[in-house]
Amino acid sequence: MAIVKFDPFKELYSMRSQMDRLFDSLLRGEEGEQLMGKGLWAPAVDIYETEDEIVLKAELPGVDKNDLEVKVENNTLILKGEKKQETEIKKENYHRAERIYGQFQRIFTLPNTVDTDKIKATFKSGILTLSLPKKKEAKPKQITVKVEE
Repeated sequence: MAIVKFDPFKELYSMRSQMDRLFDSLLRGEEGEQLMGKGLWAPAVDIYETEDEIVLKAELPGVDKNDLEVKVENNTLILKGEKKQETEIKKENYHRAERIYGQFQRIFTLPNTVDTDKIKATFKSGILTLSLPKKKEAKPKQITVKVEE
C-alpha cells in the first residue's frame, strides 16, 4: 500500500476547479451570451493614492467619450456609460465573439478627504483618469519636534 501525503487544501483546489468550470460554461454557453448581450460588465479600475490626490484609472476601450458619464452625488462617484458595437453583423457570420458590449456602471464611495469640487477627468487611448484632489485640511502635516536640554 502506498503512503499518500495528506493535503488539507486538496478539497479546496477541487472545489475551486469545479467553480471555475461552472462559471466558464455559464459565460461561454448560451446563457452567457444572453447575459453579455444585456450589458452585464464592469470596466477594470486601478485606484491609488499620492500625497495630494487619489487617482482612479478605468479601462474603457471602445467606449466613446459621448457615451460616458461621470458624476458625484453625496460623496459617491458614479461612472456610467455604454460600449456600443461598431457594426451590425449577423450572429451566424461570427466565428468567435468574446468582446462584451452594453451598458456599465461602477459606483465608488469617496472618503471625506476628497475635494469634490476640484475633481478632474481625462480620457485618452481608452483610459479614463480621474484626479480626486484632497482637501487642504486632510493633508498630513509635519510637526517638528524640538529637543530641550
